[in-house]
Amino acid sequence: MNSFGRIFRVNVFGESHGASVGVNIDGIPAGIPLQQEDFLADLERRKGGSRGTTPRKEEDLPFIKSGVFNDRTTGAPITILFENNNTRSTDYEKLREFPRPGHADFVATEKFGGFEDYRGGGHFSGRLTLNLVAAGVIAKKILGKDIQVNATITEVGGYANPEEGLEAAIAAKDSVGGIVECVVNGLPIGLGEPFFDSLESALAHAVFAIPAIKGIEFGSGFAAAKMKGLEHNDAIIDKSGKTATNHAGGIVGGISNGNPLVFRIAVKPTSSTPKEQQTLNIKSGAVETFSVKGRHDLCIALRVPVVLEAVTAMVLADFILLEQRRPRVWKAE
Repeated sequence: MNSFGRIFRVNVFGESHGASVGVNIDGIPAGIPLQQEDFLADLERRKGGSRGTTPRKEEDLPFIKSGVFNDRTTGAPITILFENNNTRSTDYEKLREFPRPGHADFVATEKFGGFEDYRGGGHFSGRLTLNLVAAGVIAKKILGKDIQVNATITEVGGYANPEEGLEAAIAAKDSVGGIVECVVNGLPIGLGEPFFDSLESALAHAVFAIPAIKGIEFGSGFAAAKMKGLEHNDAIIDKSGKTATNHAGGIVGGISNGNPLVFRIAVKPTSSTPKEQQTLNIKSGAVETFSVKGRHDLCIALRVPVVLEAVTAMVLADFILLEQRRPRVWKAE
């Protein structure tokens, strides 16, 4: 449900317009250096306020409530809270009558009998990706300097040049989606537990927890369906497992093969478009025209790279700990 991982176990909580959102992380080795400042760089990358993103501005300061003593992890679960201070809940009152197409409004009401917190999308909001980024910061520490996780936007609104895609969206006064690619260098051979816990399976599971993600492909992805076997196969060229090509994206048989892990995700357009659209009026029972008010991202994909890095690091850290490639007690630096 709201938990993920076996050893590095992440539990998220909170709502967009509640008092706070937060994360509790278990299974962290003791002795890892950790303080508030360590989170700030990645949290800054996730923030809104820039061109094409939501104008809602929050400080997004992580308040570490447990699991850290004298700036070192204790081995106990770490709880981190983020306060919500810049909310405008009145923008969402109309959504009780007009559930947004493409958003969780309607299904959440049906599933939870109308008791859900609908303000700002509640528990379904992208606001909760703060929790993922925080967990990712710790996961990156577990991975160490030799394993580098980097995600970048490769496409916005169908344009290879993200700026052009954003300009087109602004001109159309509508939201757009995008493609984000993640590359991980330095992975050892052997991460992944077939059958159901293959590396692809675990990554896909975590990736689809990010709101607005609609697709994922590894290596050549769907293009592989049009290739011949000889063309797609990656020739092994030395004893380290290095391959001449990387159509497999660094994973074979569900297990990392020592080559760069490469995968891409599809991010849908923001459902809260400023354009007029039609939806069911819950009270009247009729389909009516309405427009979404409030502060929303024009392109969610712009803020996804750091979140994608975070969930990728979470999955990899869990496998690293499962393989006992990191000690239970960190060596002092």
